[in-house]
Amino acid sequence: MIDLGRLRALHAVASYGSVLAAGSALHCTPSAVSQQIGKLERETGTTLVEKDGRGIRLTEAGQVLARHAESVLAAVDEAEAALAAHRDTVTGRLTVSSFATAARALLPHALHRLAADHPGLRTGIVEANPHEGLDNLQRGHVDLCVLDDWPEVALRYPPGVAHLELGLDVADLIVPSGHRLAGRTGVRLAQARDERWISAPVGAICHEWLVRVLPGVRPDFLVGEFETQLTLVAAGLGIAMVPRLARTSLPAGVRVVPVTPSPTRRVVLAWREASAARPAIGAAVEALREAWAQRS
Repeated sequence: MIDLGRLRALHAVASYGSVLAAGSALHCTPSAVSQQIGKLERETGTTLVEKDGRGIRLTEAGQVLARHAESVLAAVDEAEAALAAHRDTVTGRLTVSSFATAARALLPHALHRLAADHPGLRTGIVEANPHEGLDNLQRGHVDLCVLDDWPEVALRYPPGVAHLELGLDVADLIVPSGHRLAGRTGVRLAQARDERWISAPVGAICHEWLVRVLPGVRPDFLVGEFETQLTLVAAGLGIAMVPRLARTSLPAGVRVVPVTPSPTRRVVLAWREASAARPAIGAAVEALREAWAQRS
């Protein structure tokens, strides 16, 4: 019988491309990964890896076994989830990946609710952009993702990942109080094309959205935190698009101008289909839906 731990080592090398990266993902040394693969080769009587410069690569046989390993490990996830569901108790550890705004606006309520209702469940948070979050979810580093999904730069959900929309978050134009658009009851985004823009850094999904809907715009200020963006707007340095979920309060000296048509992003929960039966996943989804309802 093939050892599951050795299959996991081979799958990690296939997924991450090197023994070093596989060891990091599995929280063990590269030497331990190499030893596991060596044992797997002796166990199967097959050469599974070969040298490739300073690294290694999977042989054709190794690739075949790695593909089957992915199915086997998914089946193990399903078995563990089914067993947890059979116990019908919310225990173990649940790690949530979340974009920054939701980590501040939704997770405190949701995690407090989980702690109160399920004291046997340990929770953790990893703040990440949605692309990183989905990658970590697929690799098994986190159990549940809270994602922001703009239609103009829509996310692609990998096979084996289920998702549920919590709702839509509207973004408004935020301008200094004395700005020429400050008194408007509505504005088309193109009317602000030539302004000095404050946006999220390059690579962030909010930045991708802005430059997609306003081609040619080059923001002067690249700032990750929406609160800092609002502070810069209040100082008269530029304008910004800020989703309502991110605005717990507004500083003095700014005005909110609705945009027509309203820019919206979907706030989405995602989890591995193989883990869907875990009571902890169901409890976390319900807690986050409750948190969203309280914010709406």
